[in-house]
This record gives sequence, structure tokens and C-alpha cells, in this order.
Amino acid sequence: MNVKTSILLLSSALLLPICGKAAEPKPNIVFIMADDLGLGDISYYANSIQKKKPLVHTPAIDALAAEGLWFTDGHSATSLCAPTRYAVMSGNNNYRSYAPPGVWSTFAPTAFKPGEATLGSVVKEAGYNTGFIGKWHLGGDFKIPGKDEIYRGKKDGDLTGEVDLTKWAGSGPKFCGFDYDFTTPCGIQGPLYLLYENETWYPWAKDSEIIFFNKETAKRPKDVSDKGAGMGDSNWDARELGNILSAKAVEFIQTSAKKEKPFFLYYCAPMVHVPHCPPDTFDGKKIKGAAPTDHLDMVVELDMEIKRIVDALKESGEYENTLFVFTSDNGGLGDKEASALGYRPGGEWSGTKNSPLEGGHRIPFFAVWPGHIKPGITDELAVNQDMVATFAALVGTEIPKGQAQDSNNLLPLLTGSGTFQQRDYWVNQAGANQELMIRKDGWKLVIQSDFKRTKYKPKALYHLEKDPRESKNLIANPELKERTDQMFKDYMDILESGRPTAPGRQ
Repeated sequence: MNVKTSILLLSSALLLPICGKAAEPKPNIVFIMADDLGLGDISYYANSIQKKKPLVHTPAIDALAAEGLWFTDGHSATSLCAPTRYAVMSGNNNYRSYAPPGVWSTFAPTAFKPGEATLGSVVKEAGYNTGFIGKWHLGGDFKIPGKDEIYRGKKDGDLTGEVDLTKWAGSGPKFCGFDYDFTTPCGIQGPLYLLYENETWYPWAKDSEIIFFNKETAKRPKDVSDKGAGMGDSNWDARELGNILSAKAVEFIQTSAKKEKPFFLYYCAPMVHVPHCPPDTFDGKKIKGAAPTDHLDMVVELDMEIKRIVDALKESGEYENTLFVFTSDNGGLGDKEASALGYRPGGEWSGTKNSPLEGGHRIPFFAVWPGHIKPGITDELAVNQDMVATFAALVGTEIPKGQAQDSNNLLPLLTGSGTFQQRDYWVNQAGANQELMIRKDGWKLVIQSDFKRTKYKPKALYHLEKDPRESKNLIANPELKERTDQMFKDYMDILESGRPTAPGRQ
């Protein structure tokens, strides 16, 4: 990693010793990104923003949110899992990668280049102990047995003897700056149903084997998701995945707290992605049947995972000196059964995961740092890919020119110290239907593209300030043709020029 440590002084707690005063220690960082979690899943949002009775209760997340700054205009970089994970890790929009749609299969080449600034590297460069735990979904290198060659074939099916799955050959969390990792390459949904610790296969039990994992060989057929069958641990149990991952997060915090270095934990929970397999209990609390549907039961489980992590921080004496950021990889999932009871995954916003509408990418997003971030609610725009620039500013690392080009530094906004630069516009993308969006001056243009990004055409125009539910597509309004044309031109100019979209980036 060729990131130079900044010699510029940062504000407040990060100042070097001045006038004989000892510098305060750098804060730990815990960054949690949930999977498919929408605004409608968090009871804090229902109680504090919507002023309505929640359908599911998330007391641990609510308690954290009440201590922090909540972004009502908080977003995921895209409306889909894998592309958001690339944008969050790199600080770049997906069109800067070799796969603009942002789809990296289990065995795809990494989208990260050697020496490129990543979420892990900018913090590691500042002397932090860094850990990644949870869902990766960013491709990876595994060798073909008996050959010095990386496998790039199909991701599902029976690959017995075709791929050495006992260890990563590269392009995993360590490549992105993480000292420790406990990783599930595809999350809870496969088609690789395996766990890895420090990029080496972590057997689920003593008698575990790597087998072709399908509905016939799985101990619980529901564990094989709609992503299909693939190689997996013979003892894989989706009901216990959250328990194992969060226990590893607690272990990382406890171990790191004993070291002199500050630590950074990036926890990518696979909850609440399908398949929804709630355990009966979690740390003594009922999970299965705690909410109206299995989907919402998984929200309850996620809340208990967060409780574990927060409790570990407090018990180790590190909570007061930790910046805690909570977000999601995209908008919430549809749930027909819960919808009949009034459930809306996007809260008051239209759309769900994969959609270009606000509910597809407007997500739960808040930051907590006791004594440094004033609790409250802000309407400022924030995107989870802003964490690269924000964490770099926090720890004092300078991001090289031309990297993390779409990551905005939120630190001045969070702490109230320094000058926060607002975005004049924002570009993002939806999901599998290849829709792209640009937002400017209260308006939002949706652009239809093809998978190869060779064709572009305006598809929908919404006036978000007057129509936040996006109920009226104004694209056919002749009086707005000039605005549509200008926004489309702006987007294409941004794309073709390759210029940074975050303020202050060069």
C-alpha cells in the first residue's frame, strides 16, 4: 500500500502534541454494514422520524442511534449488494471498475488494484489493527489443484477437485488492508457455503468436509438459497451464522483492546438477506416467532448481534473512545406477509432493494462517538462510500491523488470541527436493471443503460422536493425537456470525463 501518512494536523482529538499537551489517543472505529436492511426495519426510525408504531423492535440499534447523528438523507452507494461493497471499500463509483454493473462472482478477479487506497488500507496505514468480519462478495482467487493457476470458471455446481477451496490464493481481505479476517465469501446465500479465518477454511465442526452443497446433501434444505447449490461445509447451518460471526467480532474487540494500537472493525453482517433462517434464541432472547415473519425475525437477530458488539466495547472500556458507524448495503426487502400489516421496507419512501427509487438506496445511517458527535438528526446528504475519506481524515492518512474519487469527508459534519463541503450533485446506480441516477437541485433523473454501458437514455424524472414518493414521472413533460436534457448531459460529462464527484477530491 502506497498511501502516505498525512503531516497535516487534524482537529480536536487527533492533534499531535502541541505546547506540551499530550495528544488524546486515536479513536477505535467500528463500521457495521447490514445486508438488505431498510429504513422500515428500524424502530428508531418509526418512532423518531415517522412518528408511528413500529412493526418490529430493534432496541440495541435504537439505543445507539439515540446517542448519535442520524442521516435522514443517508444512502447506500447503489441499490444492490456487490456494487455497493466495491464502492464502500474503494470510495469510487462503480463505473471506475472493470465491471460497471458491479457484479463480482465468487471466483471473479478483484476490482481493486495493487496499491489502491481501500477502506482497510487507509486505516492500517495509520497504525491501526484492522479486522474484517462477515460477507465479502467481491470476488477472490482460489487455485486449481496441482496447478499454479487461478480458477475463473463457474461459481456454482459441483467443483470437487476443480478448485482448492481450503485457502484463498489472493484478492481477499488481506489484499485490502485487513490484518485479520473471518469471512463468508457470499454471505448467507451462497453459492459458496464456507467460512474462512485469515483466508484459510474454517471448518464448522470437527467432522466438517467440503462437499457439493445442495438440497440433497444439506442438513437443512432451506439453507440452499435461490442463488443455487455450490461447494459448502457439510455442517453449514444458516441459523447459526450470525451467532458465529458476531462472536468473532467480540473476540476481535477483546483481543484488540489489550493491544497498544487502536483498532478498526469492519463488520459486514449477512442479515437480513435471504434465506431467512432465524434461530430459536440468541443470547437467551427469543428470535424465531419474535416478529410477524421470518424476515423480520432476522431483523431481531441482527439487533442482538449489534448488542453483542456494543457490550464488548463497553466491557473492554473502549466504547467511549470508538467511532461507531451503522449503515446498510442497499434498501430493504419486500415482504408480502408483513406488508399486509403495514410494513414498508423503505419507510415512507417508495421502492425496495434493486430499485432506482429512493427506497432502493435510502437506508438507516448514523454515527456515534461519545463526546465528539452531538446526538441529533441531520438532513445533510451522506453516502456509505464516504467512509474511505472520512476515516482517512479521522486517522490522519492522506489519500493519493486519483483515488477514492467519489468519497466525501464527513468528519467536519460529524464533529462540528472544520469545514464540511456539501455535494452539489450526486450520481449513483440501482441494480440488475442497469438504471443510473443523477440528483441535483432537488431533481432526480433516472437513466437507462445496457449491461455493457454502451447505450444511455433518460428514463424518468422526479421532483424530489415536491414529490418525495416519486409518484409522478415527469420525463414526458415538454416544459421540463430542457432540464432533462441538461441533467442527462451533466451525467454523461461526469462519466466521460472521469472527474471526481466528491467535493475536494482531485
